[in-house]
Amino acid sequence: MLKNSQHHYGLISVLLHWLMAFMVIGLFSLGVWMVDLTYYSKWYRIAPDWHKSVGMLLAVLWCIRLLWRLFSQQPKSIASHRAWQRLLSGIVQAYLYLAMALMVLSGYLISTEDGRAISVFGWFDVPSLGALFNHQADIAGLVHEYVAYSLIAFASIHGLAALKHHVIDKDQTLSRMLGRKP
Repeated sequence: MLKNSQHHYGLISVLLHWLMAFMVIGLFSLGVWMVDLTYYSKWYRIAPDWHKSVGMLLAVLWCIRLLWRLFSQQPKSIASHRAWQRLLSGIVQAYLYLAMALMVLSGYLISTEDGRAISVFGWFDVPSLGALFNHQADIAGLVHEYVAYSLIAFASIHGLAALKHHVIDKDQTLSRMLGRKP
């Protein structure tokens, strides 16, 4: 099934979830690695271009996923989940959406302060708005760094909670996001 039902996530939700999860982990890993590159490394120019390109593609997927979430049916909560678990899950998920948006926005502000567009793998360019405020790249860089670490922390908590539900509680939380029907 492509669409979500009351009891499970459809293929579109599952693919968007996992593709974006792998992109976030990959972007974080690439970002941590590339900040230590020296000018003489062959990756000095290539890695940031890949990072920016994948980041812009993540922005597109983020928009698609948010629209899909807003306009498609969401599975009902699992009956065994307590109210505090549902609340905490909602807060973590909302933060993950917010953090991804902040990552894309801050990355854009870092990359375009000098007025240059962001080339996405040479396929198309995302135009620059230039410097919108003083020290834009520095401020956006700090936001980008701190939000990146918090995004990975919250994603790890999200993943560990799913594993806890699967292994300890033996409920369908993880299975549903793997596209399995109950």
